[in-house]
Amino acid sequence: MTDTPTLTEERKRPPRTFMITVNEDTRVTLTEHNLTGAEIKAAAIEAGAPIQPDFVLSKVLPNGKQRIVPDDKRIPVKDGDEFWAVPGDDNS
Repeated sequence: MTDTPTLTEERKRPPRTFMITVNEDTRVTLTEHNLTGAEIKAAAIEAGAPIQPDFVLSKVLPNGKQRIVPDDKRIPVKDGDEFWAVPGDDNS
């Protein structure tokens, strides 16, 4: 007998998850690695982030700068990524 899982067993396994952070304090668990800005905000809202779907989403880059992620733009997302979501009229 082998320890290799069958195809049926592999399908029953829960998807692998990873974590991102939104607005420094909301940890969001994801299973997909390519998401739109709208999908990232929806996941953050579901995780309890005090944001709205119409907020402007930005990804924090390694150099500390931010890049806006449009609602309809699909981007790669990986474990540990950080995002900010702010009201559209926020001038900070």
